[in-house]
Amino acid sequence: MSGVGAPHTMQSSEIERHLAAFRRGAVDLIEPKGLEAKLRRGAPLRLKFGMDPSSPDLHVGHAVALFKLRDLQDLGHTVVLIVGDATAMVGDPSGRNSLRPQLTRAEVEANLITYVDQVARIVDMSTAEVHRNSTWFDRLDFGGLLRLAGRMTVARMLERDTFQKRVAAGEPIGIHEFLYPLLQGWDSVEVRSDVEFGGTDQLFNLLVGRQFQEQEAQEPQVCVTGPLLDGSDGRKMSKSYGNAILLLDPPAEKFGKVMALPDNVMGLWFETLTRLPADEVAALLAGHPREAKARLAQEIVGRLDGAEAAREARAEFDRRFRDRELPSEIEEKALAAPWPSAGLPLAVLLREAGLATSSSDARRKIEQGGVRVDGERVEDPSRLVPPPAGSLLVQVGKRSVLRIRPGL
Repeated sequence: MSGVGAPHTMQSSEIERHLAAFRRGAVDLIEPKGLEAKLRRGAPLRLKFGMDPSSPDLHVGHAVALFKLRDLQDLGHTVVLIVGDATAMVGDPSGRNSLRPQLTRAEVEANLITYVDQVARIVDMSTAEVHRNSTWFDRLDFGGLLRLAGRMTVARMLERDTFQKRVAAGEPIGIHEFLYPLLQGWDSVEVRSDVEFGGTDQLFNLLVGRQFQEQEAQEPQVCVTGPLLDGSDGRKMSKSYGNAILLLDPPAEKFGKVMALPDNVMGLWFETLTRLPADEVAALLAGHPREAKARLAQEIVGRLDGAEAAREARAEFDRRFRDRELPSEIEEKALAAPWPSAGLPLAVLLREAGLATSSSDARRKIEQGGVRVDGERVEDPSRLVPPPAGSLLVQVGKRSVLRIRPGL
């Protein structure tokens, strides 16, 4: 395609190039023949991706779809972003094993503040469309809601594995949760979506969009799902679980979080979050795992924050962990608690400085040999640390480094 909005007859080789971009890292592609037919007509496709502002931060799990959208945008297709300010108030039940709390409009608006800016790190917003689905759902009256609900049966809704698991486990299902796939499906009708993207847990919702489009005499959208990335604890990456690599994390923090991932996820992450050729990825995975992971981290940070930031993040990581040096910038914190001239027990110092969650946590870290004070390893939690004339350098484990000084 020569540019957005410029249809032309595509050659077979060009169609295959576009299909390859759709297929890379995809788990489901429904229907491939429909996608090829849409491409053959030559007009830019409308690529729908919805994001519910259920929290204020996006993470690299969202980036799987966003990177694919950017690839396809560069091929001339139109990205159509749905900001789910209405659906977020319902709460997506996909992949949930318990009832999701409902958000207020004020909470949704607060979460929305930086959403588009975060997406702009990946997607070219100058050619993308952005729609709030409250635009059409706020106009939906009670009769309209009843007609929408009448398009789906309870039996069909209970086919969802999410709901089946909750019924089997005796977990409650809110009636409002049945509305969510109906609302997401209707979004596709409103924006006349050609292709919708989501995680594998979203497939049911995406298929509802196809159903509604057919009922409205629209050509049904193609559904493309991508894998769900796990966070550091093995569960689906989610800010609510505290296991996510956020798009807004500083480059060095992103780099360090990638380096902490288990080795067995690297193949999937290379495929979905980088665009390195398959043979180069295979060579990296066949080599030393640490070097492969460092390259993965550098590629991800580079795509989100730029090549220079990625190089600096890698150099910083090497200084701290490979070369055993301190970070180039160390936060300084004034201790709010009184610091007696006779000294403060080290365990109390760690707790008050926020380097441990409690006194028992501090004692455990000290006794395990993970604490250094001004470069000296200390293993006695009761050791008294006198107030320094300036600041005291305290290291806990490999990552936490803080200069602590007495408060006023």
